[in-house]
Amino acid sequence: MPQYTSQPNPQPSRHDTQAAFAAALVDRAMPMPSGLTAWTGPPARRFGVYRNNVAAGLTGAVASRYPAVEKVVGSDFFGAMAAAYVSAHPPRSPLLLDYAADFGDFIADFEPARELAYLPDLARLESARARAYHAADVAALEPAVLAAVPPDSLAQARLTPHPAFGLVRSPHPVVTIWAMNAGEAALAPIEEWVGEDALVVRPRLSVEVHRLPPGAAVLLGSLVSGAALGPAAEMAAEVPGFDLSLALAIALRAGAFATLSLGEQR
Repeated sequence: MPQYTSQPNPQPSRHDTQAAFAAALVDRAMPMPSGLTAWTGPPARRFGVYRNNVAAGLTGAVASRYPAVEKVVGSDFFGAMAAAYVSAHPPRSPLLLDYAADFGDFIADFEPARELAYLPDLARLESARARAYHAADVAALEPAVLAAVPPDSLAQARLTPHPAFGLVRSPHPVVTIWAMNAGEAALAPIEEWVGEDALVVRPRLSVEVHRLPPGAAVLLGSLVSGAALGPAAEMAAEVPGFDLSLALAIALRAGAFATLSLGEQR
């Protein structure tokens, strides 16, 4: 007769235990992981307190990045929306500088906010501001550098974006909405609901948002994608009202670029 011996149940690995613990922290539907102990009080109660603290900290981090969005929808609605985001997108790094950078994409699919069609772009603008704030400190390209380029070489000029550069395009008046909800402009009815493009920069200590004239976003988008000035200007010229000199002047004065080179693709 063959002999059988019982085998002990395999113990979960440390990685499995940590993964279960992290998942339960942000998903209130999950039970407390087994095997937890506490020095003070029942483990379930202590875990519940810890879970509440983590949720509050993460929703607070989202709120600090999107104050204008919170002002538009109100603290209660924003808190519920941020909590839904935290549950679906737990942080992957202990550093929260970039946490919730994709909040605008989440809002676009958040059914309760569907009627506020401009809200995702407002969040994207605030996300660009947060990224600019933490970008590397690099000297911006001086306008005189471009002015010194020989006219017959201008079409081949290539401009690299400043680390703080951000570009947000929207079919909604997102710059105006942001300014009114960030204390940069008085609250007032928006009489003409038209799209606005935003240039986000941080030339020195403060982050700045500039509303771009027609075609400027096409020009800047092409330049930061690697196109030379000539082809980028040709693309932007298809937009009615485009003014190359005006667009370049705004971008250079704002500190949108870091370096300039002439010749082939960098």
